[in-house]
Amino acid sequence: MRMTTPIPPGIATPDELWTRIGTLRLSDGVPDDETTRLVYDNLDFQRAVQAYLSSIQIASMHAMRQGILEYGPANTTIVAFETLMDSTTLFLTPNTSSVYMTTWLDLSGGPMVIETPPNVLGLIDDHWFHYVTDFGNAGPDRGQGGRFLILPPGHTGQVPDGYHVARSQTFGNWVLWRGFQVDGDPAPAIQATRDRFRIYPLGGQPTEMTMVNVSGQPFCTIHRMDAALFDEVNDVVQAEPPDGQNPEILGMLASIGITKGASFSPDERMSAILADAADVAAATARTLAARPRDEAYYFYPGDRVWQNPFIGGSHEFLADGARLLDARAYFHYYATGITPAMSKAHVGVGSQYAVAYLDADGEPLDGSRTYCVHLPPDVPAKDFWSFVVYDNQTRSMLQTDQQFPSISSARGAEQNPDGSYDVYFGPQPPASGSANWIQTVPGRGWNMLFRLYGPLESWFDKTWLPGDPTLVD
Repeated sequence: MRMTTPIPPGIATPDELWTRIGTLRLSDGVPDDETTRLVYDNLDFQRAVQAYLSSIQIASMHAMRQGILEYGPANTTIVAFETLMDSTTLFLTPNTSSVYMTTWLDLSGGPMVIETPPNVLGLIDDHWFHYVTDFGNAGPDRGQGGRFLILPPGHTGQVPDGYHVARSQTFGNWVLWRGFQVDGDPAPAIQATRDRFRIYPLGGQPTEMTMVNVSGQPFCTIHRMDAALFDEVNDVVQAEPPDGQNPEILGMLASIGITKGASFSPDERMSAILADAADVAAATARTLAARPRDEAYYFYPGDRVWQNPFIGGSHEFLADGARLLDARAYFHYYATGITPAMSKAHVGVGSQYAVAYLDADGEPLDGSRTYCVHLPPDVPAKDFWSFVVYDNQTRSMLQTDQQFPSISSARGAEQNPDGSYDVYFGPQPPASGSANWIQTVPGRGWNMLFRLYGPLESWFDKTWLPGDPTLVD
């Protein structure tokens, strides 16, 4: 034609394309019926996988809320582990040393005051699993205890003086704090909370909370990993203002039928796609945790054993303005609790973590086999170190004959004459004895967290390295 202009390469789409979803046929850019079906099925599948991975933290918070409220109403009930948390509890990667206490804060009635005890590590995360504030040793009260005023979404009233003030983007909020044992006794931390922790409306009077001891009791806070995860996410979407959530995540959820104010009722076609997508996403989350492909997750170059689950240095999973999507999905699949304190690295302060899913040969840890981890002399922990073993499926403590599947230098770990330690993991204790032995279960996979409390310089500069889990039988 007279007005024809040459079209540069790469602009036009061929009439036939051979792709991973099948052969796609178009007529000068317009798809035929079968291609249209393939494209939309694939688009819905892709969106569902990404919606799952981008909102796994929302499902996790839904499960936390459900677990807490099983034991009593919001704002009045403290769920406490008075004799520590053991392996009967289904809770993402807890430790066996801290005195865990938690409650659910409901701001639907207006601003609420929280009075906190001293010497705890406390945090508040909102229903979307966004950080609200710290309290205790990492908070503005500097470990002395204090009065915190938590404002609900949309609050425009005057804010009085005399409080540490934080604003939540949701009406529901998870409150967690960890106390410390005194000479191996958790009772002082429990008593301090019983005496000091209160929740009441602004302008109201503090009243005693109901404390429920759940040590050794069924307590599940683990979200679903199948397509029912989408139902858990939908419950939160319906409950909370959308302004507090990232529009991209809300858009991803809307594209698969999860929209505030609307019924989530996928038809037969979409239900099948969601089920398939959930299976792929669940396997993806487990792959991100067990076998990360990015070297940034590994502590030591070329070593594919010890991982850092908190890469990026940001509790918002940001690096150079970009969201670390894999890091966010990995963390929320594996662990719980968001606070800036988790991403800070200070010599002699706080804690550091290393995860191992694989042995020294790169094979998954097998509950039927026996392994040894050698800790060289001068373990870089000012306070103490510990190992805790977790079930690969639940990411909770592995359930064995041992109440606490852990070893700690604060609880009787035996030291070698040169100051080193050998820690054993297997279904039976080693011939040398059981003081440094954590039991595993034949036929069950497991992973471990090595924790350093009060980490020292040799951990950060990597001049001290833990041994890899090595088969000994």
